[in-house]
Amino acid sequence: MFVASRAPSLKTVLLASGVVLTLAMGVRHGFGFWLQPISQANGWTRETYSLALALQNLLWGAFGPFAGMAADRYGTMRVVVVGAFSYMAGLVWMALVKDPTLFVLGSGVFIGLGLACTAFGAVSGIIGRVAPVEKRSWAFGISGAASSFGQFLMMPVEQQLISAVGWQTAFYVLAGLVVLLMVPMAFHLREPAVEHGAGPQQSVREAMREAVGNRSFLFLVAGYFVCGFQLVFIGVHMPAYLKDKGIASPGVAVMALALIGLFNIFGSYYAGKLGGRFPKRYLLSAVYFTRAVVIGLFLLAPLTPYSVYVFAAAIGFIWLSTVPLTNGIIAGIFGVKHMSMLAGVVFFSHQVGSFIGVWLAGYLFAKLGSYDIVWGIAIGLSVMAGLINLPINERAIERGALKAA
Repeated sequence: MFVASRAPSLKTVLLASGVVLTLAMGVRHGFGFWLQPISQANGWTRETYSLALALQNLLWGAFGPFAGMAADRYGTMRVVVVGAFSYMAGLVWMALVKDPTLFVLGSGVFIGLGLACTAFGAVSGIIGRVAPVEKRSWAFGISGAASSFGQFLMMPVEQQLISAVGWQTAFYVLAGLVVLLMVPMAFHLREPAVEHGAGPQQSVREAMREAVGNRSFLFLVAGYFVCGFQLVFIGVHMPAYLKDKGIASPGVAVMALALIGLFNIFGSYYAGKLGGRFPKRYLLSAVYFTRAVVIGLFLLAPLTPYSVYVFAAAIGFIWLSTVPLTNGIIAGIFGVKHMSMLAGVVFFSHQVGSFIGVWLAGYLFAKLGSYDIVWGIAIGLSVMAGLINLPINERAIERGALKAA
């Protein structure tokens, strides 16, 4: 029941993991719509809800290497099923719990674990193992596009749910949707039992030691921190930022976040496709430098609904384009045996950045009444990440008797 007799086809893996990623990332990207209604209903400042989302992102990253390790060892299917039920529990928890401390801790643990088991890190291993080497970067791009489609699809759905049935019932509906769709898809991600070939085999500890001692891996870790800081800050605080600046219509924020998802479908796909033809490190650097320019122009331009839409489209094209490039570099350097675990380690840095970005924005807004400093930090970090990725060495590691897959 839990182990397949043969490996699933690449098409099956991309379709099944695509549905899982669409839900996991789509639901998560809409959490910003609950910031104001939950805060107002419970009498909280924005810092409380921001801290809850910050903890979700941090624990998502902390659980990520272990979820990836479990997926590599026990199979992606089992991990996704656990994640679906944890995600459901977290959504119900956010609907019911009114104590701020319990809200922050419970939603952080349940949603964090749910995302760790259903998002990029958990499914990257099976994609890397099933996809031929020449199609690997493209396959990672397809998975990134699926998560972006989820954002495009779920933004208006979540906003309309909140308007139609209230913010609490909206959580219940999403909780049911997550379990009813993710669990059946998980059964299409079954793999054959791992067969170890003759000769030395690299252990988890050896793989981790090798990666941490590799300079290029550490550069990826540092760059991903910046990616997380920027994305979660913008995704969570954009609706409130626009309202503070006089764009009160919630439809503008919904359209902006949907445009980010729509344009990132193309951005992720073409990043993966280009990653198969050009050095991925240069493409990563270009993504980060471009983000700095796009954010700077957005802040300098007069703020109107149309400037918001242009910004959303531009930042959306480079939103998750880092994912196929980063995962492609990891697979190329270290092979795919421990792919999910190593992707989870890098992603932990992404989520540390997410934690700091979403919490710092809420904290500074509570203290200063403005997001200006956070926007400035986002630009500076972008330039730093662009420089850090340039010296990455993408060549596969030679291990003597062990060769990179």
